[in-house]
Order: sequence, then structure tokens, then C-alpha cells
Amino acid sequence: MRILSETSRTFGEYLLLPNLTDEDCTPDRVDLSAPLVRHRVGQQSPIRIATPMVSAIMGAVSSPQLAIALAQVGGLSFLHQNQPIGEQAEMVATVKRHKAGFRHNDVNIKPSATLHEADLLMRQTRLDVVVVTDDGTPSGRFLGLIGTRDYNFHRHQPGDSVESRMLPVADLVTAPHGTTLERANSLLWDSRQDVLPIVEATGHLTALVQRRDYELHEQFRTETVDGDKRFRVGAGVNTRDFKDRIPALVESGADVLCLDSSDGYSVWQHRVIEFVRERYGDTVHIGAGNVVDARGFRYLADAGADFVKVGIGGGSICITRDQKGIGRGQATALAEIVPARDALAEKTGMYVPVCSDGGVIHDSHMAIAYAFGADFLMLGRYFARFDESPAPKVRGAGGQVLKEYWGEGSARARNAARYGQGGDMVFEEGVDGYVNYVGSLADNVKVTLAKIRSTMISCGSTSLRRFHETAVLEPISQQTFVQNSEEVDRNERPTVV
Repeated sequence: MRILSETSRTFGEYLLLPNLTDEDCTPDRVDLSAPLVRHRVGQQSPIRIATPMVSAIMGAVSSPQLAIALAQVGGLSFLHQNQPIGEQAEMVATVKRHKAGFRHNDVNIKPSATLHEADLLMRQTRLDVVVVTDDGTPSGRFLGLIGTRDYNFHRHQPGDSVESRMLPVADLVTAPHGTTLERANSLLWDSRQDVLPIVEATGHLTALVQRRDYELHEQFRTETVDGDKRFRVGAGVNTRDFKDRIPALVESGADVLCLDSSDGYSVWQHRVIEFVRERYGDTVHIGAGNVVDARGFRYLADAGADFVKVGIGGGSICITRDQKGIGRGQATALAEIVPARDALAEKTGMYVPVCSDGGVIHDSHMAIAYAFGADFLMLGRYFARFDESPAPKVRGAGGQVLKEYWGEGSARARNAARYGQGGDMVFEEGVDGYVNYVGSLADNVKVTLAKIRSTMISCGSTSLRRFHETAVLEPISQQTFVQNSEEVDRNERPTVV
């Protein structure tokens, strides 16, 4: 037995002290980009992300829709592995079918379907427009579009046909296959349409260009894309069926893989990484984890992991610490592992990024995590609240809109492979609950990034590396913690408009 003298701490127990803010510290000069996978010191990482945030490997969080939305604003998603191999591979392929600005046609309806069926489909998929094809499939002949603005159940009957209210292809401005994105955007604005269909000479739809995508591109201009301008996407794998799952995911186009486990300091993860290196060399990227100390980090980094995930028990729906008594405060874990990362880089010339997974409740905690030296963050609860997450919206007792959110260690997920409980979940390490629904991913990520940039400016930094090197952090007392929030009753009166 060995008892450590230090206290296990998390992000909420620290505050940053301001550094000198000079004339170079302006929001437009703050560079939040980060390496996603290992690289030689002094060279660029093969994959960088402009927004240092990735979505958790969870069924309640990472859907193809969220993966597209997050890649569009500069981050990256990891599609969960707690499902059949073919279904996960198809999710990856769905994301890879998109190019920046061009959306693949995945949701279709027949012209003979009812408006009620179209309305239900749009609600289920959270889309404003659905493609109408002659047979209701993506491979059918393109007939037109129907959107939420094309019908109103106060004026139209739910049993009316889609054909009666759709915009037929003859009334739409379209573009031929092979049209450049610049030309497509010009046609989109000139036509005053919200959607521009890209149509082959055979009459089949190949892609959609949307006005909202143009606006997002103008806002961010930092999409996470590969060399062919397709959105990048990650995928989770496990230590059980990896010999079958990994080849299928690579074939479907996954840009990076990540071992999904609550405790990654194991020979099983080492063997998976060996399999990847022996079969694919350095052409396939795979992260590993989770670990909470330098021993675990070095074990996985030496095995060849492309990044290492840090954190056990800090997730908002995780009860591993209660159930098993293992884990560590997220801040303390990073405080030990980040120096090990930098020492490894100095000794070997190889930089292995650190991903902080868990422990984030407020946006300010993200800034603290970056100050401790995390290269990027993996977030579950944060992304589960958005339109694009796959969980359904429900109405709470007080009328508030919520989204369902469950942990991979919960009975609902029954992800025994992730928690090393054999073929079945004997006990839970996660809970099943709700989070407050807050709207679209793009709108909320914009606010979060603005806060982080503002924090870095106050600390005199314009890059994450500089932020880590110069940040001054101080642990706080309980009374200081209490004063972190307001001490007055909030004015909840509605805003006058």
C-alpha cells in the first residue's frame, strides 16, 4: 500500500490569475487549434482541429448529425461502439459522404405520403426540409422538396399528400453534378432558396447545399475536413471485437479511432494498439485511455497511442468512484500527466496529445483544463444538450424542455465491454437522467469559444500552448468558491420587446 500526500482536486477548485494583456491580445488573434494525434516535435500533427473539443463516445451524444455539425465548427465526434459493427460503420460512412458545404441526401419521402408522415419524419430527424423521390429512397428519382414552411395544419389536412404541398423540381433552381461550392452558393443566394439541390443528368439528387451551411462557413471557416474536403469523423473501438470492428471502420473512412474504456491502463489496450500498428503502420490513428497518472500515460504512449485520454469518474453521469472507489480529481490527474507528456516529447522528440475527458460543468472549467495543459477536451453532457444529439427531447415537470442523457455504464446502455464486466452488466457505473435542452450546437459552441478566448486574453495568451506555459492557477477556499456565483436573487422577469 502507498498513500499519496496530495489532495485530489477538480477544475472548480481553481481560479486563474490575470497576466498582462497587451495590444496583441485580441479575440481575432486567439488561435485555439490543437493537435489531435501524435507528431514529431516541430512538425504539424497529421490531424489538427481548430476547435479543441470532441464529443464523447456515447450513444446519447454522438450521432452522424452531431458529427457533421461539430466538424463544421472545427471539432470532431467519436461515434460510439456499443452497437453492431455494420451499424457503426454505416454511421461513419454517412458522415464521410458529406463534403464541406455539400450535404448527402439521407432522408427521403414518397410523394404519396401524407403531410402527417412528412411532419413526423422532420420532427424525428430534426430537419426543416425533406427530399421527395419517386420511391422514397436516396437512389430514387428526385421530384422536389417539402419543408416545414410548405404546410400549416390550421390550413392543410394531415392526410393531404406530400405531392400537394411540395415544391416540385420544375419550380426549383438546381445545379448540375460537379458544380463548385462557390458557384453553388452564388446560385443559392440568387435563387433566394434555403436549399439548392445538386442533380445529375439522370434526374437523381447527389447533394444539397444549404443557406445555413454557408452562414456557418462564413462564421467559422475552420471545418475539420480531410484532403478531399469531406468532414472528418472518429469512432470508438473496444478490446473484444477489435479485429473485426477496426477493419470495418477503416474501410468506411474513419479518420481516427479511440479505445473506449473507463480504465485504459491495461494489457488489453496495448494489444489493440499493437494490432493496429502491425496491420496498418502509422496510417491509422488510434487514441487510448482512460488513465489518471503518469504511469498510465507512459504505458499507452510507449505502446504507440496517438493520443491519451485522461479521466476516471469525473463525468456528470459517471458513478465509478461511488461503485468501485477508483478515480482521481481531473485537475490533479492533468497536473501529473501533462509534465509526463512534455518530458516524453523532450526525450523522444514525439509529442503525444492529452485529451481531458470529464470534470467539466461550466464553460470556465474548459479554460482551466486548457491552462493545466490539456490539448483538447472530450465532452458528453455539453453536447448532449443540443439539437443534433440523438437523444429525444422531453417536457419536464415544470414545463422545461429536456433531453435524455444516459451513461455508457448505465443499465440503459448496457455497455459491458467498456467497463470490463464480461458479457453482461452486473452493476452500473453510470446513471440515466436528463440535461437541459439549449438549442443548436453551432450557436452554443460560438458562445463557449468566445468565453475561452476572453479568458485567454485576460491571461495574456493567444495560443493554447502559450496559455498553458504562462497560466497562473491558485486553489480556492470554500468561501471563495461560494462567491464564484451571484449572491442576489436573479431578475427572472421577461425581457421587454
